[in-house]
Amino acid sequence: MNDGKEWQDTLPAFLLEAEMLLAKSEECLSHLHLIRNDNDAIECMKNSLTKLAEKADAMALGAISTLSRHIQGLINNAQSPLQLHDEALNALHDCLTLVAWQLELIDARTGKLSLDDSEQTTLIAAAAQLIPQKTFGYLSRQSLPHAS
Repeated sequence: MNDGKEWQDTLPAFLLEAEMLLAKSEECLSHLHLIRNDNDAIECMKNSLTKLAEKADAMALGAISTLSRHIQGLINNAQSPLQLHDEALNALHDCLTLVAWQLELIDARTGKLSLDDSEQTTLIAAAAQLIPQKTFGYLSRQSLPHAS
């Protein structure tokens, strides 16, 4: 998808939709800080992240897609998604902040997102430490990027 004019024509619409989906996720996360056991907020965040990942896939933005899927996966596979504590919610917020930065760093001419994936790996690992998972080894089965 990332080829010249077509990319430049579709990028503004993608960014608008991606920013709306990210804002929705952040709104749900803020809501969870206030009301921990709100299943609607959890589901809304998971759905928004899934849609964001799909949109990023369509634009060939693998880093954004991967990070969005990992965040969604951590929430989806949490032992107690309705009981996330402040540290876990803060770790999720850090991940969403990185997604926002990734959206900002997309080269409008080329569609490339040149960045070191070590921060992404670190943030997901930190969130995984704070969000006990139902299935042992969740992250080891995922295609978590490795820092080079």
